[in-house]
Amino acid sequence: MTSEMPETTGTTATSARALARRRRRASAARFWRQYRTHRAGLFGLAALVLFALLALAAPLLVGSDVSNVTDAPGRPMQSPSARFPLGTDQFGRDLLGLLVWGARVSLLAGLLAAVLSVAIGTLIGVTAGHFGGWYATVIMRVTDWFLVMPTLVLAIALATVMSRSLTTIVVAIGVTTWPTTARLVRAQTLAVETRPYIERAKALGGGHRHIMTRHVLPNVMPLVLAQTTLIISSAILAEATLAFLGLGDPTVVSWGGLLQDAREAGAVSAGHWWYLVPPGVAIAVVALAFTLCGRAVESVLNPRLGVAR
Repeated sequence: MTSEMPETTGTTATSARALARRRRRASAARFWRQYRTHRAGLFGLAALVLFALLALAAPLLVGSDVSNVTDAPGRPMQSPSARFPLGTDQFGRDLLGLLVWGARVSLLAGLLAAVLSVAIGTLIGVTAGHFGGWYATVIMRVTDWFLVMPTLVLAIALATVMSRSLTTIVVAIGVTTWPTTARLVRAQTLAVETRPYIERAKALGGGHRHIMTRHVLPNVMPLVLAQTTLIISSAILAEATLAFLGLGDPTVVSWGGLLQDAREAGAVSAGHWWYLVPPGVAIAVVALAFTLCGRAVESVLNPRLGVAR
């Protein structure tokens, strides 16, 4: 009888894990079925998959020497042709290759900045909603101060005093765009904290860490996921703006950096539209795609919003 107990316990644990995996698969399948009903969300997802594949395949498609100014394949400021579908820049580099290579930096910077922003906002929102008291009062007043201050101005100030690099842009965007997430997560945390199972967890001796990580955080994660997809588009636009203002790393090719190079080369006054339009359109399409995906995810996770399909 004693030897059967460990086997029974192990079988029970295995069955519980299998049940949890089945539930997760069923939940993912249900989410995908509901997401597919949003035509705008599918369009945004298709566009993001296309840009992601281009970014991942950039070393194979254009090569890592596409940004080399000493061995440029063309003449400066050539108009679009069969050899250079998007023309060349002021150094004679292929703008199509630069656009594909710049997708890697712009998408990576937007994703990292959004993750940093959401992580900060979630941490502040959950702790403020859980602990309350003077801590919540102080932290939410700081949040209100960040909300009323222009985000771009704060990001420019941070990027100016720090070294010019991709990390600087990510940090500048991440530490200035978290307040909206913090307020949303705090409101959801306050709603979760009133539920009966939270009281039962406290009565059974659950500590602050246990309650926040095991009960509160899983219930606010759908909101965090939707907020992440919405913030990524703003982060990509912010990265392009900072790079356009010359606050990015000049040795790194990005869509915002291409616009800044076009401005310095006088492409606006010279009418070299092929230098300006492609990176601007790429930024707009990716930002729109993330917004459409975010709206669709938000509608699936919270059907009461009634987001249009």
